[in-house]
Amino acid sequence: MHSPEERAIEARGLANAIDLDVLDTLIVQVSTPRPATLLGSGKVEELRELIKTAGAGLVVVDHSISPVQQRNLERAWNVKVLDRTGLILEIFGARARTREGRLQVELAHLSYQKGRLVRAWTHLERQRGAGGGASFLGGPGEAQLELDRRMLQNRIDAIRRELNHVVKTRELHRRGRRKVPYPVVAIVGYTNAGKSTLFNHVTGSSVLARDQVFATLDPTMREVRLASGRRIILSDTVGFISDLPTTLVAAFRATLEEVVEADLILHVRDISHPESELQSQDVERVLAELDIDLTPADRHILEVWNKIDLLSPDEREAAEVAARWKERRPVAVSSKTGEGIDELLRAIDERLGIDDTYLTLVIPASEGKLLSWLYENAEIIERDVNDNGETTLRLRIAAEKRGRLLAQLQHLQLRIQ
Repeated sequence: MHSPEERAIEARGLANAIDLDVLDTLIVQVSTPRPATLLGSGKVEELRELIKTAGAGLVVVDHSISPVQQRNLERAWNVKVLDRTGLILEIFGARARTREGRLQVELAHLSYQKGRLVRAWTHLERQRGAGGGASFLGGPGEAQLELDRRMLQNRIDAIRRELNHVVKTRELHRRGRRKVPYPVVAIVGYTNAGKSTLFNHVTGSSVLARDQVFATLDPTMREVRLASGRRIILSDTVGFISDLPTTLVAAFRATLEEVVEADLILHVRDISHPESELQSQDVERVLAELDIDLTPADRHILEVWNKIDLLSPDEREAAEVAARWKERRPVAVSSKTGEGIDELLRAIDERLGIDDTYLTLVIPASEGKLLSWLYENAEIIERDVNDNGETTLRLRIAAEKRGRLLAQLQHLQLRIQ
């Protein structure tokens, strides 16, 4: 279980992620949750005075609260109250950029609100037409109208139909990639583990990478060429977090299909974080919900220990010892300095290359086009040119390209040595 102090730090980070001005953070021990208000009456009154003195307009409770608890706390404190799920939905609403992302956020939010006494359906409807990220903190019309349950369900059904269409479109794109075919390597990890920085370092891209939770929401893909000549599609996905709302896991399942369908998953961990192991368990819990095999022997997952540049010499030595004892051997990197990136790329190549073929070919001097193709699509291990201009190559070629090479050799009537 995450410590209260770390949860408080994370909660502030969540609030800061949507530019909320955090006036104070309090850790409140609750021995017996009250059905009406979660907190005891004395604590509710104490907090009412603090909220009034601070002049706060919003209180975030880093816990799941029921509709009744939310309503009663709002009445007692005379401010808007958000629980952890509501806050995370706010962040996702602010960060979604693609049409699919916005639809998924709206679906998750409406599913969350179903059964809650939240006002202003028409206000939310107006915000949808505004173009940018969705926001659910309310506005001028919020206190005026009761959420129309029938309209809510109709909108949920409409979003699901739209998402089904989007999923079908992405499946067509996925089929197109399978025909290439390039292996897909998906990056997953706890939010703020450095996934996007790693993605940028490997691909040379400029995907948004900030010291901020959920900086990346919509998946981003780029092509990367490995030493063996293998081309892969690297996918940067949304970060996970402890107690990730089930409504979000369900709504974003379509996006996370990129993870489910991946040939290899890179589980990026912030190894410098004091609760790195607990964060890892949170990520694995979500992966398990996606029916991904997490057995140590599974070659489907490669653990990446990021931010080693932030470790002291003693901490680094301890991490190296711990790595040697892990059944699924991790790769230590710094996505900021680039340390360990080459080793990571080799590890990816090896994992994807278990079925690769090693060949020896003699290429006549007249077959410069084939020679060029081999340099582009295979890893050349040894090369020798004789007096006749013939080139002898010892090479490694990916399983997915072997058929194309054999077809070229047959057409040119060349034989494998």
